Amino acid sequence: MPQLSLHSPLGPLTLSEDEGAIVALDWGWGRDQEKTPLLTRAQTMLERYFDGEPESFDLPLAPWGTTYRKAVWAALRDVPYGQTISYAELAARAGGSARSIGGAMAHNPIPILIPCHRVLGKGHLGGYSGEGGLDDKRYLLRLEGGAL
Repeated sequence: MPQLSLHSPLGPLTLSEDEGAIVALDWGWGRDQEKTPLLTRAQTMLERYFDGEPESFDLPLAPWGTTYRKAVWAALRDVPYGQTISYAELAARAGGSARSIGGAMAHNPIPILIPCHRVLGKGHLGGYSGEGGLDDKRYLLRLEGGAL
């Protein structure tokens, strides 16, 4: 599986591709590095994003997960740059409960590109599964100019 890593303000990140789609974004530097057109495009988009340029991440994504989690992640991709949504609002769009939305966010294999950092709890930030936890979530929200 081709992988390509990049430096970011959150630390090193590694993109993974399978069958022409991004399947993972992991914290840390990947062992094997292979530039493919898709991984290079995603790397460039992420670099622009971290430079403060609004980015829609119009990339083919194929996250592994249950049918429900895939539906949640698809609905989440519709939340625009710089905006946030509550767990309850996302549940109303994708089905399930705020708790099940939290579970889907915790298992998001492609964070940032599937922007789980844009999901907030009622009166609190909620969680974040990135290596830096809530500090990473705060950073991403500030970068996008979103409400904390």
